[in-house]
Amino acid sequence: MGKSLDNFYKNQSLIYKYFLYVISIALIVFFFPKGGKFKYEFQKGKPWQYENLYAPFDFSIKKTDTELEQERKDLEENKPNYYTYDYTIAEGARTAFKSEFERQFSAGTYTAQYKEYLLEFGNGILDTIYGLGIFENDISSGKLFLIFTNEAIAIRPGQVRDLEESSALAQQQTKDLGNSVIAARLATILTKALKANVFYDKNLSESALQEELSKISYTRGTIAEGKLMIAKGEVVEADNYNILVSLKEEYESELWKGNNYYFILFGYTILVALVLIMLFLFLKKYRPEIFANSNKVTFIFFNILLMVFITTLVVKTNDQYLYAVPLCILPLILKNFFDARLGLFVHVLTILILGFVVPNSFEYIFLQIIAGIVTILTVSELYKRANLFISVGQITLIYIIGYFAFHSIHEGNMENIQWITFGIFLLNGMITLFAQPLIYLYEKIFGLVSDVSLLELSDTNSKLLKELANKAPGTFHHSLQVANLAEAAASEVGANAMLVRVGALYHDIGKMARPTYFTENQITNANPHNELPPKESAKIIIDHVLDGIELARKNNLPDRVIDFIRTHHGTTLVYYFYKKQQELDAETSEKEFRYPGPIPFSKETAILMMSDAVEAASKSLKSPTYPIIDEFIEKIVQGQLTANQFINANITLKEIEMIKKVLKKKLTNIYHLRVEYPE
Repeated sequence: MGKSLDNFYKNQSLIYKYFLYVISIALIVFFFPKGGKFKYEFQKGKPWQYENLYAPFDFSIKKTDTELEQERKDLEENKPNYYTYDYTIAEGARTAFKSEFERQFSAGTYTAQYKEYLLEFGNGILDTIYGLGIFENDISSGKLFLIFTNEAIAIRPGQVRDLEESSALAQQQTKDLGNSVIAARLATILTKALKANVFYDKNLSESALQEELSKISYTRGTIAEGKLMIAKGEVVEADNYNILVSLKEEYESELWKGNNYYFILFGYTILVALVLIMLFLFLKKYRPEIFANSNKVTFIFFNILLMVFITTLVVKTNDQYLYAVPLCILPLILKNFFDARLGLFVHVLTILILGFVVPNSFEYIFLQIIAGIVTILTVSELYKRANLFISVGQITLIYIIGYFAFHSIHEGNMENIQWITFGIFLLNGMITLFAQPLIYLYEKIFGLVSDVSLLELSDTNSKLLKELANKAPGTFHHSLQVANLAEAAASEVGANAMLVRVGALYHDIGKMARPTYFTENQITNANPHNELPPKESAKIIIDHVLDGIELARKNNLPDRVIDFIRTHHGTTLVYYFYKKQQELDAETSEKEFRYPGPIPFSKETAILMMSDAVEAASKSLKSPTYPIIDEFIEKIVQGQLTANQFINANITLKEIEMIKKVLKKKLTNIYHLRVEYPE
């Protein structure tokens, strides 16, 4: 039992990676849309590359979105508009007319028979006007129906009269009386009595429109089983393209049923597993330091899952906005935290996974890979704000150019361009700018460090470096010199120059605990080590590494910076005090006089060890010359190589030679050596 637990603890990192691998596969397959994958790839405007295709079963030809939208538009333009006839208003108008007529014609020389005639004449005009009623001013276009005596009667727009037209009709018809004075009085009474009594019924009209829309057929014709759909070499054009799309949709919807479900699920699982195993193999072979770090592996897988989740969500909701997903954030962020090669590799693998679920997968994979390559090639020094804007502009331009190219292939012209697509590409670019705050968020969540943070840490006005300058000015000056040497060396061999510089600035902060015990901070001839035994002096010197680590953690410095403090002396010997102790005791053990390590385990930490040793020892040079500096640097670096200080660092002998050349050149400049002219 105990042995099993020991094995578990020894292999817990590997077990965690297996668990992460399985969970990632399960989540990605779960995110995928529930549908099979059509086995033929085709594009509009390109020849059919397979054998003659016959209909495998009966299916309907689906109308395109454009056709359906046009049908809806036509129905809305010719929608039925219903109006309600109000009888009470018509009767009220007649009553008002009669009342006003009797008041106006009660006195005078008119006979009762003539007044009766005038009253009937006026009522006749009202009957004519209110035959179809008086409509409101806002008469809708389209089909008109009047709800009259519980029956919908279709009427023509020419039959419709509003209040103004009805008043004009009353005045016109009263002229038939012959007597202009009486006609004018009667017209005034009629006009005053008229009121609109036909009103638009919005609820009934909308209900009728929805009923018409619900009757729209989503198909136009059917294809019988066994019918030739397209022949080999035939160009996929509008008609057969719609037929192929209909077959594809029918095939994918029917395939994800019954026992097929488990086979499709199994197939997706195998493909996703193959893609992710490639990532693990890449990390293990080419990025072993990342593979060994579970936190970094989790970070990479989290970003892949995030991009797959967002993209599949867009595909399920509205694939028109597929290119609004800022997939180029993935290589951008990974390059910022790791390196360009890893960023591009992960980006390509993510696109391969998404190729299973996106429409027009060839176009999608082509555009996204090209955009990813542009991201990797253009984004450099992300801490410079202008660089991100320039790169995003180039990425957006690639999308636009790619869209134009594919549209030309499909349509053979520049007509019917969907201009909204350009807006989607611009939206993609704007969202990609969110990479900066996202990098900051990832730093806090995953404990990583980016070039932006390194730039902030390199500021010598920061609290910790100011404290170093005040408490140990000699050490601060030494750190600045080491930073300049190490940065130049790192640039020469292609290492992370910014990281090396920051590591050099902070590598000796532990000396602040006891600054006067280090020669660079001693301003008098009094040396406190003269009063101490060699063992105690050696312990004080060695402890500056441990004090530095403790101080760095207290000030929340990133682990990548603390690595420089931990490794800048490796497991080297405090040689001076070891020799002094040997004078007192020949049996002295080296263990008490060695730094605890570890030895450098990256190219950057190895560069710092060489630069630190060379700069510190150069203070002992009395009259430096070219040969002296050359021999001096060779001796120090060779001593570190002999002591096996670089066996864990990914640095080659060729790179070490390049670093030595840079250090020699820099020291020559520091000591202002001039060319020796012959006598």
